[in-house]
Amino acid sequence: MRVCPFFGPVQQQGALSPPQTRAVGPPAHAQTVLLSCFHARPFSLRGKSCLFHTTVLGSVYSASARIEMFEKTIKNCTINLDALNETSTFSSGDLMTGHVSFELTKETTPTSITMEVTGRLHVHWTSGTKHRTVHSEKRDLFVLKSVIVPENSGMTSLTQKLQPGTHVYPFTCQLPQEDFPTSFRGVHGEIEYTVKVDINRSWNRSKDFVTEFNFVNHMDINQSELSAPLSGSNDMTVCCLWCASGPITVTASAEKKAFTPGETAKVICDFSNASSRRATPTVKLQQKQSYYSSTSVGRRIYFQTLNSSTGQPISPHTTDVHTEFMLTIPPSASLTISNCSILEVEYFIEVSLKVSYSSEVTVMIPIILCDTPVDPHPPQYS
Repeated sequence: MRVCPFFGPVQQQGALSPPQTRAVGPPAHAQTVLLSCFHARPFSLRGKSCLFHTTVLGSVYSASARIEMFEKTIKNCTINLDALNETSTFSSGDLMTGHVSFELTKETTPTSITMEVTGRLHVHWTSGTKHRTVHSEKRDLFVLKSVIVPENSGMTSLTQKLQPGTHVYPFTCQLPQEDFPTSFRGVHGEIEYTVKVDINRSWNRSKDFVTEFNFVNHMDINQSELSAPLSGSNDMTVCCLWCASGPITVTASAEKKAFTPGETAKVICDFSNASSRRATPTVKLQQKQSYYSSTSVGRRIYFQTLNSSTGQPISPHTTDVHTEFMLTIPPSASLTISNCSILEVEYFIEVSLKVSYSSEVTVMIPIILCDTPVDPHPPQYS
């Protein structure tokens, strides 16, 4: 067997296996909140594939054995972020602290440990039937790079070999003080915030670990319109051939505009059914997801119903029916997103009155989901 002075023993020509990695669940931690376990990706070698070949005297040398050895050396790596609140969320301007821990199976010498905190958004969908068109947009909200353990920095650097066992390194990062959108994962896009830690070795070999954290955009709840009541009305006349029956009217109101996930909204409705047919009222919480791209037809709208309630049918020729619905917003509902150019999330309370064997009358009340409770305006007394 020949030995390369740079890469070690020679592997003869033939099929080369890619580096093998395996994910190991992170241990529990008493003082910090573990937001996510890691996932590892094969590392790069000088910006190229992790496998490379160098021809010397007609023989093919490979660095895959050393690369695979480095992959197997690091186990049980976790990125732990210290919780700032009960919901373990972060916002603009927050000081993010935490630590990265990993286990070494053998003695090794990393050259440095670096960290990258990023905020990114991506929308993607296809259109057309015979000729498919792919719509995709990617944006970087911010990219923050820092060094946890620097290279060649004296006593604090990794100049000495690390012994087998568990190693822990703290880190700190200041999030930018800007208006970033809340984390979101939808049908055709996502807004995600991640922390990536790279454990680097010589020859540009590195192994990275990534965890995602939940970012929340704090809305200014001092806006008076958020606590003001909202209302709307609509009417329709049911026709059968040349005959027209009486009008059908829907009037609906909500006690305020802003709600939090898990809160119950009271919807006050007044119905009039002057037609000759029975009508059934329904109240729904609708989520509207809007995705945009730079193409001329680059827009995709998606609706989904998060909750609904159906009332008692209203008999024909019945007027002034007063009904109140209690509509609970799911705790898992994402917050309203209106500060992103390619992805928006909106919410509506939809009140409809469906007439048998005919169309329906609908009123849409736009509401906002935020992370801070908003009290409705107190009643006015004269």
